[in-house]
Order: sequence, then C-alpha cells, then structure tokens
Amino acid sequence: MRRVLLVLMALVASAATTPARADKHAPPRWKTLPLPAAMPAARTTGLVDVGGGVKIYYARYGSTEGTKLPPVILLHGGLGNSDHFSLQLPALVDKLEVITIDSRGQGRSSASKAPITYDLMAKDVVAVMDELKVAKASVFGWSDGGEVALKLAIGHPDRVEKLVVLGANYDANGSKSRGSRTETFAQYSTKCRADFARMAKLRTYDQLVDSLVPLWHRPMGFTKDQLRAIQAPTLLADGDHDEVIELAQVKEMAQLIPHGRLLVIEDASHFVMWQAPKPLNDAIVDFLTN
Repeated sequence: MRRVLLVLMALVASAATTPARADKHAPPRWKTLPLPAAMPAARTTGLVDVGGGVKIYYARYGSTEGTKLPPVILLHGGLGNSDHFSLQLPALVDKLEVITIDSRGQGRSSASKAPITYDLMAKDVVAVMDELKVAKASVFGWSDGGEVALKLAIGHPDRVEKLVVLGANYDANGSKSRGSRTETFAQYSTKCRADFARMAKLRTYDQLVDSLVPLWHRPMGFTKDQLRAIQAPTLLADGDHDEVIELAQVKEMAQLIPHGRLLVIEDASHFVMWQAPKPLNDAIVDFLTN
C-alpha cells in the first residue's frame, strides 16, 4: 500500500506544480529540457587519489549539526557531472549533509587507460567515503549513477543506508531502442559537452563518449537474486515517458527488492530531475528522512 501511495502522491504533486500551457501547441513537459542553474558554493571540495593515476572529485554541502541521519551521496548520469543536481540540492541540504561525486573520467575527475566500469566507479565511491571517514551513507543515483548505486548496495551493503535509483534498469531487457530517444538527449549532450570543456583538462569529450559507449551497449546485467538480496530500503523512480528505460522493468525492480518502493512522475522523461524537480525532491526527502 505504501508503494501505491507514493506513486499517487507523485502524480498529484506533479499535476499541481505543472502550469497549464498557454499555447495548446506547446510540447508536453517530457519533451522539454529545462537546464539546471549553477551549483551553489560547496562547504568543502577535494580530490581523492584512488590509484592508477585517477583522482575523484567530491564536494560537501550542508552541515552535520542537528541531524543524526547519515549523509546522502549523489551520483550523476553518464557524460554528466555532479553539478547536474543543482535543482535537488536546496531540498536535500535543508535536512541532510550532501556529498556529490564526479564519476571516473567525467566532470572534474580524471581517468586512467583502464576501461571505465560500474565496478570501478562503485569502488571509487567507497574510496571517497573512506577518505571522508563516512562509514555509511544513503545513495541517490540517476541513470548511470543509478547503476553504480545498485552496485554499491549489492557489493558493499554495509556502506549503504538507503538507496534512491532514478531512471536505471537492471539488464538489457530494460533498455528501449536507441530510436526512442528524443531531442532532449541532443540538448543534454550539448550541455554535457560544454560542461566537460569547462571542467576537464586532459581529455576530450569525444574520448569520454568512446569510453562510456561500451557500458551502455553491455548493461550491468544484475540478476533477480542480486536484487532480492538488497536489504537497504530502496526507492525506484522514473518519469512515465522515459525515452531509454522500460518503465515496466523499474516497476519490476520495486517488487524484486525486498524493501523497494515505486515512484512514477507523470509527464516527465529520463530527465525528470530537471523537468519536475519539486515532486521528485519532495518524495526523495520524505523517503530519506523518515
């Protein structure tokens, strides 16, 4: 019943916060891509040497004072960077300490010649936690970050308090054909290219794309038994018009994970974080703090 209520709350909140389109010919929200604002100044930032010549960028926001809740770690989508959570940060730092991480080879983090894998990115997160002396944290991952979040919950269960997985699948059956992608992906890529040119120093954006394409062609392939073994309370979320993820598989994951809950935001796509931040943020804060 709790799962159903979360979905209904999201639908109602989404409808309440979606302004009526003055132009009846304007595209629906899920076909638009409102870009996030600049990230506010972090409390601290740094680079963690994880070996092999790789340094992982992190930033800390908010304060640990007044809360006994563990921090939440934010993991961005492929080609992106942690600044893409700027619309989520204000809602989260009001209740929690927030740690953002630029995944290996992306944003301000460097890469080695070794292929980028979800396993390596999960190990990088643990290395950052160790450096910051964070024994346990909640993890919120979007898209590729969602895959890394699942990897952490399966491979490092003692380090994960709660899990939010947004716009991610567990095997190839959960991926739609590339032809289902819309103009939003072209706009997202344009933003990522501009961000990368500003943040990265040693690699080109095309090299980054080439390093991540193998990941997308060979999804992680988590087994149903691995999902059933996840003990962390988990919120599985997505927009109802995701261009690349089969919503049916997101719903299935919410059933397979023992303490799984489902959140579906209407009139939103793979980019629900930017299209419908308020209903998404409200649901995530409620989940992480209760």
